[in-house]
Amino acid sequence: MADSPLRIELIPNGPAMVQTDSAEIKLADGSIVTKDKPFALCRCGQSANKPFCDGTHTKAGFEG
Repeated sequence: MADSPLRIELIPNGPAMVQTDSAEIKLADGSIVTKDKPFALCRCGQSANKPFCDGTHTKAGFEG
């Protein structure tokens, strides 16, 4: 796991940016994905790559 603290920043009208050196994400199907650099989590619900952001929030007009 990460040596530095985990930091999550909610981007206005965009994703949740996860700032970390390494993270394990348990997906809905039970599988685990490891990310070794900062990444973005979808907040709009429209990403084709859930739970990760693919930029669709800009086309969907997400506000939040």
